[in-house]
Amino acid sequence: MNIVIAGAGDMGYHLSERLSFENKDITLVDLDKDALDYASAHLDVLTVLGDATSIEILKNANVANANMFMAVTTSEKTNILAAILAKQLGAKRVIARVRNHDYLNPEHDQYFKNIGIDNIISPTMLCSGEISRMIKNSVFSDVFEFEGGKLNVVGITLDQYSNLVNKKIADMRDNPIFEDVKIIAIVRDQITIIPRGNTIIRNNDHVFFISNKKAVSSIVDLLGQKKVSIKNVMIIGGDDMAYTTALTLEHDYRVTLVHKDKERCKWLSERLAKTLVINGDYKNIELLIEEGLEEMEAFISLTESSETNIITSLSAKNHGVYKTIAHVDTREYIHISHSIGVDSLINKKLVAANQITRFFRKGKVEAISGIYGVDAEIIQYVVNKNNRVIKNPLKNLHFPDTAIVAGVIRGEDQVFIPDGEFTLQLEDKAIVLALPSAKIALDKLFH
Repeated sequence: MNIVIAGAGDMGYHLSERLSFENKDITLVDLDKDALDYASAHLDVLTVLGDATSIEILKNANVANANMFMAVTTSEKTNILAAILAKQLGAKRVIARVRNHDYLNPEHDQYFKNIGIDNIISPTMLCSGEISRMIKNSVFSDVFEFEGGKLNVVGITLDQYSNLVNKKIADMRDNPIFEDVKIIAIVRDQITIIPRGNTIIRNNDHVFFISNKKAVSSIVDLLGQKKVSIKNVMIIGGDDMAYTTALTLEHDYRVTLVHKDKERCKWLSERLAKTLVINGDYKNIELLIEEGLEEMEAFISLTESSETNIITSLSAKNHGVYKTIAHVDTREYIHISHSIGVDSLINKKLVAANQITRFFRKGKVEAISGIYGVDAEIIQYVVNKNNRVIKNPLKNLHFPDTAIVAGVIRGEDQVFIPDGEFTLQLEDKAIVLALPSAKIALDKLFH
């Protein structure tokens, strides 16, 4: 598959990195020579130096033979124009990254299709949605919903007081809770483990569970974790993501937003109906305390600095805030996300990249999610008549050891947490957790 990506920033680099592992032919276009040199030194990609809105540059990138063209630069206008030109030059499918909320209105989809853009994505909007899910399921550091929450994957770091520590997974199966709940992955010392019956849970393991909608609360009871009802939320930062997040949360929570720029605060207060907007230096913890930090159940740091976000979140935690979420732009922080001390880290570019990569899977893939700090993806396949996975129980499918069928959705309302005896049927939606080494085998099984 020939893929052309306009934009060699964090998002473009991450997409290139993930796709180059899958033997895709990647061409990366950017005006920044240093960014291209870094990418070519670390990834198996071709690079083209130049403006992605130039017809000659797009021709040099062989857009005419591209199965997919993605415009993911930081300039919305560049992305839209480059996507339009790429389609006209012959790219089969084009995707553009945008910032304007109005563009994302489902009623406007046809406008973009009429000019040749197949899909538009907004990292900011996707990230705000993920933050909202984290606040809703505040006990957990990671939350992924499938089919509107019919199945949920959640992650949490276990301490020495957890009811599961030092227990073998096989010994837990007598507990009726595990009819609706399954442990699907463990991160231990930054290594991802697909658990088996003889796996023993250890202190400080970051454990991922899958459950049906009703059983999410059962996981909390199983672990013996404290659950706090979130009512008050403080956000620091004033850019588009802070605004979008406040807009998303203000109807369900009491939101206070603190930002250092006076004019931006005025702009925010005019557009946020229920959010209390405070003009002040969010690095000043005394100011945050004066504005109610110690009464907050959640603290979300969305400034332009990853370091500021982490440090203020840790300070909020020290002042008794139950749930802390920090946005980070620095990729290295993601790999230590489960040991850094902040409840949840989020990166809008990786969220958007997860959304895009589902378009590249063979077979009928409806959703795909990367997990921060975990060398695994959660993939939702739709079983069709050509698949090799029907008619035989899962235990007979020669499934790769580095993947697991975590859950199955059948029809409108049937949900299963499958064991080895389970047999997939036509049109089932299979939720699979897989390490990178399993991808080729899965593509064959679900093709």
